[in-house]
Amino acid sequence: MLRNNKIGIIGLGYVGLPLAVEFAKQYKVFGYDINAKRINQLKAGFDHTKEVSEHDLNAVITPVCTTPKGLYFTDEVEKLRACTIYIVTVPTPVDKNNRPDLSPLINASLLIGQVLKKGDIVIYESTVYPGVTEDECMPVLEKVSGLRFNVDFFAGYSPERINPGDKLHTVANIRKITSGSNAQTAEIVDALYSSVITAGTFKADSIKVAEAAKVIENAQRDINIAFVNELAMIFNKLGIDTHKVLEAAGTKWNFLNFRPGLVGGHCIGVDPYYLAQKAQEAGYHPEIILAGRRINDSMGAYVADQFIKKMICKGTSLIEAEVLVLGFTFKENCPDVRNTRVIDIVRRLQEYKVKVHIHDPWANPEHAKNAYGVICENGESKKRTYDGILLAVAHEEFRTMDLKSLCKPDAVLYDLKAFLPDSIVTARL
Repeated sequence: MLRNNKIGIIGLGYVGLPLAVEFAKQYKVFGYDINAKRINQLKAGFDHTKEVSEHDLNAVITPVCTTPKGLYFTDEVEKLRACTIYIVTVPTPVDKNNRPDLSPLINASLLIGQVLKKGDIVIYESTVYPGVTEDECMPVLEKVSGLRFNVDFFAGYSPERINPGDKLHTVANIRKITSGSNAQTAEIVDALYSSVITAGTFKADSIKVAEAAKVIENAQRDINIAFVNELAMIFNKLGIDTHKVLEAAGTKWNFLNFRPGLVGGHCIGVDPYYLAQKAQEAGYHPEIILAGRRINDSMGAYVADQFIKKMICKGTSLIEAEVLVLGFTFKENCPDVRNTRVIDIVRRLQEYKVKVHIHDPWANPEHAKNAYGVICENGESKKRTYDGILLAVAHEEFRTMDLKSLCKPDAVLYDLKAFLPDSIVTARL
């Protein structure tokens, strides 16, 4: 019986926690994370990612691990030994040279190998290039456990499709790709996810197909956004409002509705590098994928330069000029600062010797300080006036802020997201 399986979720971030909560409604779930502080917060019903509400979390939490269903949080590896299915939801970042960093995935595999038993299934959800699950993770599991892959234990791959901050497209409402290391495992993995994903599942032909499908989802979005970013730079030189052009073009039924902007976060700004790495290993140099990455990675500096040009045209002296950047997270209405490209704007502005202040009601100041060395002033930022304000992230809170009261007489108000009323905006991307 599928319901008799105990499920271990390894990694309780933006992907793992919502998945654990969904499974815990029907199964016994062990939620594991190496971060003891995170475990203690979750036990108390608090999720700093804001992906799961306190009500939904408390509805499934169990204080002991012996209940027939519900979610038990732990940072003790031995507690996972009771599980028969393990689901890995750790991050897969890139290093400073944009090369895939598989260390979180390898470490998770090392951990599972310690408790792996005959008949167990290990499912990976982390975004990877084709071949990682079978070629990189399985040898680790075999070495640590002493068991044989596809003889003693089995594997699956079901790529995450979490959209941080999106309360409409939640984990159960997004169709899920599934796959297994053999036909029987593929059936079990598909049945497992089908039991909790109301939007349904799609069983891929193989693990490698599922891995490839995931990585091209975000590469495709990256390339499309790079195209409109390039259009924005062209139309800026031609003196044409990019958003008015896109609005007009959008009247055609098959026009793809992408908007220019920064491309950060843990998916779109990272995943194309995974595909590019594998392509280069296979002897092919990807042109379009990397061209799109170059354009999107350059947008922060481009926006900052345009902003500074407007300030100069207003006669503002840049030395000691006060600038307010609105928003620091990688996307609107979400607290995630991982791989935020707003930092590119901040660093470029600092090169001009202006004083940069950051206001973001969503960002965790501690996370921003630890990851980037910047201070989100928030309350203090509203107590002064500025020579320029740059809206970088379209948080709903900014819609009702009295931005004009924060502006000096000739201040520039730059709206990167085309979010604010035309009447108060000086320039847009």
